Amino acid sequence: MKREYSYISDSFFKQEYTLSQAQEYAEMILYAAVAFSLPFILGHEQLLVGSVVNCALVLAALNLRGARLLPVILLPSVGALLAGMVFGPLSVSLVYMLPFIWLGNAILVFAVKELVFSERKNRLAALTAGSLAKTALLSASAFALFFLGLVPAQFIAAFGIIQLATALCGGAAALGVQEVKRMLAAA
Repeated sequence: MKREYSYISDSFFKQEYTLSQAQEYAEMILYAAVAFSLPFILGHEQLLVGSVVNCALVLAALNLRGARLLPVILLPSVGALLAGMVFGPLSVSLVYMLPFIWLGNAILVFAVKELVFSERKNRLAALTAGSLAKTALLSASAFALFFLGLVPAQFIAAFGIIQLATALCGGAAALGVQEVKRMLAAA
């Protein structure tokens, strides 16, 4: 695939196995729709919602290319904000975290893409590195915003160790789903 922007890593445009354009769009819509709608369906179950969202992010990293990653990166936190349930009465404070959540999701996706496709690291190592980087950003952001009085103390835990747990659990589930998808694609 010809790249238009030389400053973007080749891994941004790679997939673990080839999907048709229709399949890729279908997966983008599926991952984004699931991640967006979960807060409406499951409410404040952060461990479950976060794990499924991170599963969608890792699957997107392995299967989607280019701008098709954006809906999966951006829509989960918008869904959480609109549902107003993930943090209950604290949802208004979530507005301050949105840019950091988007950046954290992008870090996870691009770390997995870069480490798997360019650095040739195994998928588990890529998932671990991406999860740690995402958690570090979100934890530091939540702490800074708490220190500035913009978010409540509950955000420190919610965007710290819980983020790491959901990223690792969701990512591990994604690796299992991806393995099944690869076997089906090869058949």
